[in-house]
Amino acid sequence: MFNHRKGTQTIQVGEKGKKVTVRQLRHKFLFGCSEFSTLPYVNGEMPPEEAAAAEKRYNHMAELMNFVTLPFYWGRFEPQQGSPDTVRMTAAAKYLKDRGMTLKGHPLCWHTVCAPWLMDMSNADVLKTQLDRINRDVSNFAGLIDMWDVINEAVIMPLFNRYDNAMTRLCKEKGRIKLIRELFHEARNANKNAILLINDFETSEAYDILVEGLLESGLEIDAIGIQSHMHQGYWGVDKTQEILERFSRFNLPLHFTETTLISGEIMPRHIVDLNDWQVDSWPSTPEGEARQAEETVTHYETLFAHPLVESITWWSFMDGLWLNAPSGLLDKNSDPKPVFNALHKKIKDEWWMNETEFVSDENGYVTVEGCKGDYVAKCDGQEILFSIS
Repeated sequence: MFNHRKGTQTIQVGEKGKKVTVRQLRHKFLFGCSEFSTLPYVNGEMPPEEAAAAEKRYNHMAELMNFVTLPFYWGRFEPQQGSPDTVRMTAAAKYLKDRGMTLKGHPLCWHTVCAPWLMDMSNADVLKTQLDRINRDVSNFAGLIDMWDVINEAVIMPLFNRYDNAMTRLCKEKGRIKLIRELFHEARNANKNAILLINDFETSEAYDILVEGLLESGLEIDAIGIQSHMHQGYWGVDKTQEILERFSRFNLPLHFTETTLISGEIMPRHIVDLNDWQVDSWPSTPEGEARQAEETVTHYETLFAHPLVESITWWSFMDGLWLNAPSGLLDKNSDPKPVFNALHKKIKDEWWMNETEFVSDENGYVTVEGCKGDYVAKCDGQEILFSIS
């Protein structure tokens, strides 16, 4: 079922009969989460008690994750034109990269949390400023952040009517495909090595048609981002596989960019916009935590079994960080919930090679089979670093 995730590598250790211990250092598959509190933590802006809880959270993150999404929402990243939060974000990104994380910036363009000062500009100036923003941020963070959600939720962008914003206005004028092409081209020119995604909560034919139109226009998309917020109940295997089938026809990598399952009361299904569910208290329950753990493992197994899926990002790592929802892998005290332990067993036991002993063959070689990723072999006090790909 997961054979496509595995490979073999042969290494030479010297002579016949040598004992060699091998352990995995890193998974090729991206197991990720969003973690937006890193900025105040790294920049010394948290009270001591809150900082201690954050550090505990990051330690748990490093146990399980190798991938983090950082916030580049324009209205927060650059609340005043010309004053982007580059210094604080750089410090946060370096901290996470030093802990072994691959990083993604989210998003470069979105109609929500858009910079309000754009509203005084003409559409032509909005476009120029948006492209300049992409060039600046993608260039500044190249080598540190080499993956970006270029545009977020483009399916609804020209139709968005909850409040006025410059990007919806621009998208109405230019059209989705023309706008997205310009955004991607600017990001590509700013960092030739970057992995560039389109990302959306819409999983219906509407998103399929948009992706098809972009590809037919000649645009190069590196991965298709699919949100899977399940505040209103687990999709189930059949729906998940239906979505996988819909987007696998493009033969592009699939990233499940925003994944949530609830460990408390399920949001009513008549709610259209998740932001409309406003409650003062949304507690996790023992029954909900057991359900969340079981459904999450099934969801990860379903995605991990599909050869085009390269990434799953949990949103967010701790309860209450997004929409006050009990959707975290940790509780509000930064302690592991049953879902964390269940995923840890799956990822770090079943899909991982802990220290394993081998004996070299008559020619001094050892052949290692395991999940694709980075490994270290130890023999006679020497270390050999290698990868299975």
